[in-house]
Amino acid sequence: MAAPAPEERLDVLTAAGDKTGVSKPRSEVHRDGDYHRAVHVWIYCESTGELLLQRRADCKDSWPGQWDISSAGHISAGDSSLSSARRELQEELGIKLPVDAFELIFVFLHECVINNGTYTNNEYNDVYLVTTLTPIPLEAFTLQESEVSAVRYMHRDEYKSCLAAESGEYVPYDVNGQYGQLFSIIEERYKDNTESRSLTLQKQISRYAPIHLEPELTTLSEGDKEALGYILKASMVIDEIFYEQVWNSNTMLRDWLKAHADSSSLDSLKWAYYSINKSPWSCLDENKAFLSTADSAVKLLTDATKPISGWKGLEYRAAFPLDKPRGANFYPADMNKMEFDLWKSGLTDKEQKDATGFFTVIKRPDALLTTSVAQSDGPNQTNTSDDLFIVPYSMEYKASLEKAAELLLKASDCSDCPSLKNLLRTKANAFLSNDYYESDIAWMELDSNIDVTIGPYETYEDGLFSYKATFEAFVGVRDDVATSQVKLFGDQLEDLEKNLPLDNIYKSDNVSAAPIRVMNLLYNSGDVKGPQTIAFNLPNDERIVNERGTSMVMLKNISEAKFKNILKPIANACIREEQKEYVDFEPYYTHIVCHECCHGIGPHSITLPGGKKSTVRMELQECHSALEEAKADIVGLWALNFLINKGLLPKSLSKSMYVSFLAGCFRSIRFGLEEAHGKGQALQFNWLYDKGAFILHSDGKFSIDFTKVEEAVESLGREIMTIQAKGDKPAAQSLLQSRATLTQPLRVALEKIEHMQVPVDIAPIFGTASKLLANN
Repeated sequence: MAAPAPEERLDVLTAAGDKTGVSKPRSEVHRDGDYHRAVHVWIYCESTGELLLQRRADCKDSWPGQWDISSAGHISAGDSSLSSARRELQEELGIKLPVDAFELIFVFLHECVINNGTYTNNEYNDVYLVTTLTPIPLEAFTLQESEVSAVRYMHRDEYKSCLAAESGEYVPYDVNGQYGQLFSIIEERYKDNTESRSLTLQKQISRYAPIHLEPELTTLSEGDKEALGYILKASMVIDEIFYEQVWNSNTMLRDWLKAHADSSSLDSLKWAYYSINKSPWSCLDENKAFLSTADSAVKLLTDATKPISGWKGLEYRAAFPLDKPRGANFYPADMNKMEFDLWKSGLTDKEQKDATGFFTVIKRPDALLTTSVAQSDGPNQTNTSDDLFIVPYSMEYKASLEKAAELLLKASDCSDCPSLKNLLRTKANAFLSNDYYESDIAWMELDSNIDVTIGPYETYEDGLFSYKATFEAFVGVRDDVATSQVKLFGDQLEDLEKNLPLDNIYKSDNVSAAPIRVMNLLYNSGDVKGPQTIAFNLPNDERIVNERGTSMVMLKNISEAKFKNILKPIANACIREEQKEYVDFEPYYTHIVCHECCHGIGPHSITLPGGKKSTVRMELQECHSALEEAKADIVGLWALNFLINKGLLPKSLSKSMYVSFLAGCFRSIRFGLEEAHGKGQALQFNWLYDKGAFILHSDGKFSIDFTKVEEAVESLGREIMTIQAKGDKPAAQSLLQSRATLTQPLRVALEKIEHMQVPVDIAPIFGTASKLLANN
């Protein structure tokens, strides 16, 4: 006689839902009332408004014979939530669905005692929704007799009424409590509100002022013009990679929305706003979803169940979460920080470096089985445990990167500029090798009429740790006159570092002058969603920053467009009459230059109190981006004042830079406090306001107290850089939580700006680039 199967073990949680590191048999967990995790999977048919219910088997030790969730089960010790949801649906109902069918809609804590006190259920339930277009035929189900005795469809309103009436036929759920979210989410999603949604989307789109960018190409040689066509095509490939990085089904959603854009005016608006955000989450609304799974792509599966004569198969909506995944598509969707940290602690030093590096993704084995990566255990894939895998970008995005590399090599062959040829060649090699060091050096040394930045750089999209870099491309024409005018700032970096408002023990002895290039943008792609950048300071690789510093690129035509269309109208709305004259393009643009320079000074590589070497990025994790943007801003103001006092900048800037900065605060905060620049700007505004440097008057307008602003700026610079130098994440969290908030003075300003309908940002239209691509 075969031995009985071992009893399922469950991870024991704290009352707050965190893993304790202990697992116990299922029966003991319920006997002792331990907190644990489970999954609920609801199948909803959108054409009939019905939910699928299962009748629990009579032999079940909890709620036997009662109607319940479509499918449910515990998350076994060591298992993930999503894999458990897929497994339970297949085991109990015989339905095999891919990951993109499951939408996590909320987490529900169920606490109760049944069976005369012998069964305690303290259960955190991840509640998933699977949306089908039509009902699944009942004969298509294969029921697990030990768990399920029957299934049936029931309209959501009827089911909700039965639960509210506490009918004994149904497993009880409080529809007026947490579990009511199931019904409210579905009801909101499917109510007839076309007119309302259209008006909302029109208003959201109108926050972006369309700007035509058509820089002249007269300075380019014929060889560089030919190279430019290939560079633009490579940039379009980079765009594809970024869509994939944001979220695992993002590309499919994009293609669906584009294909249906002409179906109705509402569908046209959905596509237009999606194109700006490059995802279903609105950048200017703290990443709130403006679409739902009901708007998503329809997929057909012919083998999700056993075959049924006359039925073509299961059609479902590709799901996406209401909340933007904090880890984007760099980590498994159901992985949290604690799981990652526990896994990382068991890795070798080399593996830990790879796991936290810019250019890798983290996956589970079941996800890898569907990719080409799983076909090989070669050197490009690190299999460190049964739970998580490290996959380099060169493998994860292999097909796209090979295509982009080929185009860059063709561009290199066409160009007659040696430094551009070198950049394009080394970047092509980096795409294939996953080693970006040489290409980043080549980028810093670029001296070409075509300015190109292409590759994985910024880490804002990684909301879990700020480890992973997104792909982006910026292509423009160098402005030689403007470039010569800003050389001063790069030349002064070493002196600025020596005089920073920071204890000397934290200052660097090795600061290189940052080359500054000014260009007029021709085309951008990849991580350029929502608000448009006006400058960037790269690379972010701490090795290069320590050895050679950074280089800076200014996008002058973007700065001019923002000043004219946004900053001047904001100043008219929010700055007192007597100080409006100080708002001018020169101080606004000069501070942008100084902001980017100041990314290259201050703490980067640091020594922790115990002597361990680390970096600010590694220690501050998700706090790093917002704090670094605030540092560059506020130290940039300090640096301008320092250079004025040295006689290197005109004294006319001494007041205008502060007033232009104040107007710029309101511009950046409109990006939302989920975005690093907006959060960093709110921190600065509230600090300076609390110090009396910014004044709100009874007429609702603002001014600068020039007697207080200099000291307030210096004190905040010191505070931020000291936190960075110490790698003090608790202090960083405390500073952001207390200061990076939407305070009443900020609300006053934002309401004035909203009333005047000032655009929040710009949406570039690449006329010259489009003509070039059309001719290639």
